[in-house]
Amino acid sequence: MMCGGCVSRVKSILSADKRVESAAVNILTETAAVKLVGDGGLSSVGEELGKRLTECGFPSKTRNSEMGIDENLKKWKEMNEKKEMMLKKSQSRVLIAWGLVALCCGSHTSHILHSLGIHVAHGSFLDILHNSYVKAGLAMVALLGPGRDLLFDGVGAFARGSPNMNSLVGFGSVAAFIISAVSLLNPELEWDASFFDEPVMLLGFVLLGRSLEEKARLKASSDMNELLSLVSSQSRLVVTSSEADPSVEDVLSSDAVCVEVPTDNVRVGDTVLVLPGETIPVDGRVLAGRSAVDESMLTGESLPVYKERGLTVSAGTVNWEGPLRIETTTTGSMSTISKIVRMVEEAQGSAAPIQRIADSIAGPFVYSIMTLSAATFAFWYSIGTDIFPDVLLNDIAGPEGNPLLLSLKLAVDVLVVSCPCALGLATPTAILVGTSLGAKQGLIIRGGDVLERLAGIDYVALDKTGTLTEGKPAVSAVASLAYEESEILRLAAAVEKTASHPIAKAIINKAESMKLNIPSTKGQLTEPGFGCLAEIDGSLVAVGAIDWVHKRFEKRSEPSNLMELEDIVKHLSSKGITSSNHSQTIVYVGREGEGVIGAIAISDSLRHDAESTVDRLQKQGIQTILLSGDREEAVATIAQTVGIERGNVNASLTPQQKSDFISSLQSQGHRIAMVGDGINDAPSLALADVGIALQIESKENAASDAASVILLGNRLSQVVDALDLAKATMAKVHQNLLWAVAYNVVTVPIAAGVLLPGFDFAMTPSISGGLMALSSIFVVTNSLLLQLHGPSKRSHVKD
Repeated sequence: MMCGGCVSRVKSILSADKRVESAAVNILTETAAVKLVGDGGLSSVGEELGKRLTECGFPSKTRNSEMGIDENLKKWKEMNEKKEMMLKKSQSRVLIAWGLVALCCGSHTSHILHSLGIHVAHGSFLDILHNSYVKAGLAMVALLGPGRDLLFDGVGAFARGSPNMNSLVGFGSVAAFIISAVSLLNPELEWDASFFDEPVMLLGFVLLGRSLEEKARLKASSDMNELLSLVSSQSRLVVTSSEADPSVEDVLSSDAVCVEVPTDNVRVGDTVLVLPGETIPVDGRVLAGRSAVDESMLTGESLPVYKERGLTVSAGTVNWEGPLRIETTTTGSMSTISKIVRMVEEAQGSAAPIQRIADSIAGPFVYSIMTLSAATFAFWYSIGTDIFPDVLLNDIAGPEGNPLLLSLKLAVDVLVVSCPCALGLATPTAILVGTSLGAKQGLIIRGGDVLERLAGIDYVALDKTGTLTEGKPAVSAVASLAYEESEILRLAAAVEKTASHPIAKAIINKAESMKLNIPSTKGQLTEPGFGCLAEIDGSLVAVGAIDWVHKRFEKRSEPSNLMELEDIVKHLSSKGITSSNHSQTIVYVGREGEGVIGAIAISDSLRHDAESTVDRLQKQGIQTILLSGDREEAVATIAQTVGIERGNVNASLTPQQKSDFISSLQSQGHRIAMVGDGINDAPSLALADVGIALQIESKENAASDAASVILLGNRLSQVVDALDLAKATMAKVHQNLLWAVAYNVVTVPIAAGVLLPGFDFAMTPSISGGLMALSSIFVVTNSLLLQLHGPSKRSHVKD
């Protein structure tokens, strides 16, 4: 694909198939993604569409989305090698083309020297270069040598009904040659045969610009290779080792036998050994050893993370200090790095809505320019020179002031100065660089449409537990008016053992630390945002919010008893907490026939960057609101600490009420970003204009599935980083589009001769070709400047 017209043509070919619901095409990554109507025959449809595109002049083949690391790396290496080979060929053509340009310039040297009083001997090399037949030979060599592929591609594209940038340049070059040839072979016309220089100069400028553009495109896609190169293609597989329980001391036990194998051959359950300084090749769990691991390449966090037995590690991270023995938990296409690469690829293939504007222009652009070129010729040849006779004195009309020559040259100028490439590249180059840069900073942004919506956010809704707080709650107190602490914990742990919410994990961890015997359950039922219910020893037991637990059973507890129970658990919990930077949640335990029988206080510390993040959002003019299912007192305390206004605090909300609140703001014209981390946040994340999920320990959950932005670093400050990156990216998109449109709006009329009557100024085709090349280079280079954008260096902790 050469330009925006190609993108439009590919998209129209795909969309013409009745089985295709929608199609997205990326000129930089040279990929197309289609959404089918229904689910049947995915493989066969892909092959048929690829065949159809190939027949239309766009060689295509289907891609396997479930590739492992080695396959993915191989694919990108092959693609890059192909691009590098094309770049080398392009550079070779440029050298030949500019050699011809130098000879053409040499033909004018004798005139320059003569004007300076230096006479060149008749028959000298410079004198020979000035010969019209020599110039014709140089032009012929330029067209059939370095310009051959460009001409053939342009003619072929035109014949297939999808003219592209090469069509315009090719027609312009050939037209310039034909005009000069007619002039040379028909001297009675008294035209200026020096026009032979124009196709040589034009092709020289265009090929130079194309080469620089290809180099910039290669640079723009280099971040994907950096992502893939994070993972080692080889792993040290442990095939035999001691049967004793591994410890730090025996990580490198003498009876361990290791074999180097391709990482794609490692299976779930296999054990690998990673030495200090090596890249961890698989996602897994540490079986033995202690070390600091650099996760900056995935999360953007510069500080190393301590790892020991039982903790998880991700492929692509670097082991710094000690050897680690790791049990593989995910491999191939299911590994963290593979998913990140796949999400980034999907994001880069997803067009931003603003790109539709550029595509709608770029599609018919070539036909429009060809029509305008014909109109330019018709105007100047029929009436233009009669209305403005002085224009025939310009050099462009030749020494005899020929109207036909002037009209032809201006028509050629229009063909070659226009630039649909800049329009086609304006959005995808910025999106490519923005999403790749985000991935390097630990921000997975799922598409150009997400970046566009994110840049326009004016409200950020925050969950409390796991979002403003660390998401690592612990039981701080247990109270009951009739039972021992251990019995309340034992029942609560049994009910919560299948739940994934952080509060459930805190209760289970506490019960396990006390070595309690957790009973089995039947009929497990979870209501997100409310609580869990299960049958234990023939009786229903509920754990959750006070109102929800209270309503589960016919026998209700007395209000006075509930108040007393709450006061006791608050008192016990407050003994160990002296800082306001803690959130406290109380869950209640009820049993059938008895009502509420106990209460458990769960405390969670505030994230260290919560206050500074809220402050930064508010300084950008973004309203921050707190939506939580927790009780009002706990939510109000946290909101006051981080600086959220009381009127923006909403407590005791069900998941449905959170969604309703977001819908209400959207109906008022606001754009909402919802930040959450748990399953109860999934509906709100999906409903918001942009859902942002904090991902803990690189594990996917319902929140990350529903979110359009995933924060791999699990830092709240990354919310602001994502917003800043989105704004910077969209600023580049707008700059690129403004340049592309302004360039064509200004240069095309000038090329058509609008300045000839009043200012006696006209372009030559070679200058027009040079300007066209510079236009595309500007767009790509401007997008690459986005790589200078980095996350804020401000401290995450407010002074």
